[in-house]
Order: sequence, then C-alpha cells, then structure tokens
Amino acid sequence: MTNLQPAFDVLTVGEPMALFMATEPAPLHEVRQFARVAAGAELNVAIGLSRLGLRTAYVTRVGADSFGQFLQAEFAKEGIATDFVSVVPEQRTGFMLKTRSADGSDPQIEYFRAGSAASHLSVADLPTAFPARHLHLTGITPALSPFTKPMVLALIERARAAGASISFDPNLRPRLWASQAEMVSTLNQIASLVDLVLPGIGEGEILVGSTDAKQIADFYLQAGAKQVVVKLGPQGAYYQEAAGNSGTVPGVPVSQVVDTVGAGDGFATGVISALVEGLPLEQAVARGNAIGARVVQFPGDSDGLPTRTELGLAALSA
Repeated sequence: MTNLQPAFDVLTVGEPMALFMATEPAPLHEVRQFARVAAGAELNVAIGLSRLGLRTAYVTRVGADSFGQFLQAEFAKEGIATDFVSVVPEQRTGFMLKTRSADGSDPQIEYFRAGSAASHLSVADLPTAFPARHLHLTGITPALSPFTKPMVLALIERARAAGASISFDPNLRPRLWASQAEMVSTLNQIASLVDLVLPGIGEGEILVGSTDAKQIADFYLQAGAKQVVVKLGPQGAYYQEAAGNSGTVPGVPVSQVVDTVGAGDGFATGVISALVEGLPLEQAVARGNAIGARVVQFPGDSDGLPTRTELGLAALSA
C-alpha cells in the first residue's frame, strides 16, 4: 500500500449513451419531438457523485461521431475526469429512445447499442495502477460483449490490490445476456468479490430466488460481501452488514412521480457518496433514499441528481 492519495474518490466503468427523451406523452412510434440528454447507469452515478463534490473518473469508449462529441461535452460540464475515456473513430456511440409517461409509470425504452464503441471495452482500456479510493460497478457492463466480463474482473483485482472499496449494483438487463442462467451466475460471481451489493427486491427474486430482504442480504454476505442494501422501492431499503448491524430505512414520500428511470442510480449515488465520506451504512441508506426520491420527480435520468446544497449537505472538506 502506498501512502500517496489516489487521484480520484470514485472510478466507474460502463457505456454512456445519448438519450432521446420524448417531450410529450405518447407511444414511441407517435412521438415527433425528443430532447437529447446523456444516459447510462454508471454515467448517472458518476454525474451524481461529481455534483456532490467527489472526484470522479469514468472508463469508457465513445465513437468519433456527434453522439460521442456530445457525451464528451457532458463529461466536461459535469466535472467527470476523462483520463480513461477513449475516442474510437471506427466505432459508433450507442443511443436510446424513451417515452414520457403521463402517470409516472415505467416508460417505454428502445436501445440502439449493439456493436457500440463501449461494447469493445477490454482490459487494455484499464488504468494499470488503480487510481481511486472506491470502484463502482453494475451488472450491465459485463453483459456488453465477450470482452467486458474479463475487463470487469481484472478491474476488481486491481482495485483490491490497491486497497480500494468496491460497490456493485446488479442492474439487470436480461436482453443483453445469452441466458438467464449466465446472467445469474456472472452477477453473483461479481457480487461475491465486492464489499457492497445493492440489489432491488425484484432482482433478488431472480438472482437469489427470494423476495425476502433479509434472505437476499444473507445470501450475499455469506458469498463474501461485507454490506448489502436491498432496495424496497417507495418503502425504502433494508441494510445488513457482516458485522451484524441491520435495519430498514423508510422511503421518502413523493407527491408526484414523473419518471422512475434513474432512481436506482440516484440511490447508489447517495449510498456510495456517504460511505466514501465515512458515514455509517444506515445514514448512507437514508441519503440514498432521499436522492432516489428526488430523481423520480424529474423527467431526465440525471436531472434530479442534486448538488450538496440542493440536498442540504455541508460542503466537503478539502
């Protein structure tokens, strides 16, 4: 272990996409106008952490196209370090379409990401020396291509060797996997190698075979995780630690849900930021609940991610 301070607080890896978000409620085939924003689970978390004042870096690839240029501008605007972002001329940047819901129900989404620049991420794209205090992963990245699972496992090894903590949000995307069995096996393997696992109650049913939050937490703690937080939707979240602490933190009431997409990324932002700052897990979960509740009140995936001032937190010390 070196005594040098890592360059970043948090490093994440994944696929950023341009999101075309409908400006009016209608099925996708009827929508005439869209607003373009940035999207991607890991990017949402990176944006959220950066807005809270954490030094955040992102490993990815984008194409040398207009979408890639747009995303690079978004990275710069949000203060996300691009030391590990590659621009690949011969590959294109993925994008997606999303409806706007009038009643807060889950929107219709269509992805255009097959063969994208980010799907070609490999071990060669990783920093040789792990540069952060914390690594955040989701279950989306290892599903992108045959190259990305080995990359994720190599990144975990490098983070471990550097003494960094690791969080993992399963973030199930069944369409990206060859089979559910492969998805379950791979994601549970990754979960066994990290410190913090953040499954939703529905994800627990698929990955663990239970909708009981404590049983889900017990499964991952026995597999090797140190902390598990099971998201319960509007009811809040259940947390449990290998050290024995456990409890349920109630959700934050919301008067009107605008868009549910990104709520889990907001929750992860809250939990990770608080833990990196040294707060206990219960307080981290409370912050996660607060940010998740805020996100669902905004139309874009990252529109509701707050600054420290908006969340009512004191500024980070230097």
